[in-house]
Amino acid sequence: MSVSTVDTVRYLTPRRFTGVAAALSLAAAVTVVATALIGPESIDLRAAVRGTSVDHVILFQIRLPRILLGLVVGGALGVAGAALQALLRNPLAEPHIIGVSGGAALGGVLTMLLVGRTPVTELSLQPLGSFAGALLATALLVRLGTLRGHLHPYTLLLAGVVCNAVAGALIMFLNSIADFYQAHGIIFWLMGSLATQSYALVGVVGLYVAGGLAVLGWQARTLNVLSLGDEEAWHLGVDVDRARRIAFAGSALLVGAVVAVSGMIGFVGLIVPHVARLLLGSDNRLLLPASFLAGGMALVWADTVARTALGATELPVGVITAMCGGPFFVWLLRRQAR
Repeated sequence: MSVSTVDTVRYLTPRRFTGVAAALSLAAAVTVVATALIGPESIDLRAAVRGTSVDHVILFQIRLPRILLGLVVGGALGVAGAALQALLRNPLAEPHIIGVSGGAALGGVLTMLLVGRTPVTELSLQPLGSFAGALLATALLVRLGTLRGHLHPYTLLLAGVVCNAVAGALIMFLNSIADFYQAHGIIFWLMGSLATQSYALVGVVGLYVAGGLAVLGWQARTLNVLSLGDEEAWHLGVDVDRARRIAFAGSALLVGAVVAVSGMIGFVGLIVPHVARLLLGSDNRLLLPASFLAGGMALVWADTVARTALGATELPVGVITAMCGGPFFVWLLRRQAR
């Protein structure tokens, strides 16, 4: 990082925090309004607000809940990515890359096959199943990445690649033994989509995400210290193992909650925190809320492209984020190598 954590902590003021939060909140509000008006079917905003036409249904029952879900999902992925990058002291860390999303997807598929995917299970059991899968994957990754009592970030990244491969193989096995309708739903869900939405779903996912945000926000100062290294954090009085467990659990909750409803959407947690860190510094007290707002906006715009680029044919939003994130990951990898 070009700016040290100590410097960014020192220069964070309430005025700067308020200014950045206000600017990003305004940009998020503009994003909601602008993307709500974009679609294969043009709408009359005045008629939609009056509630007397089909435009009202399109705007308030189809587009707006989807946009709000995109804000929550993208924001959660952005915050989870920022927290993992601070924990592992590696800008390449991201839930999709290190295997946390794979574990969440495996837990979600198991839940889907065991109890079915109905509006009730989608609101209650599937987020819990995905959270359990994400938490188990995180615990396994930390165990594999810990050598002689120290967490090695690059070893953990390699373990994440292996865990992703194993999770993918298990998901394909489960998909092969499912019936036709379940298999079709699993494949479409795994590609990443915000198509299934309702205000109730947005509210429930928002509650899960709020819990994860509260945990990571509580640990923001500790994440600043952990980014200096384990030994430095220990000398400053931080219980490194306990702080890491709490932060990993908060990240797993965020990832599990959003994967349960949107499937695997990659690279939002890689691109958004990295760009935010370059622009705003690495103080997690500012970086975490900034990553939430910026991640939500990024995913909403990506989903707008996915649902409008080919007219009436809709692309999975995970395809759009992968097409943007893949080249960015290669660039970041080469930059780190240099």
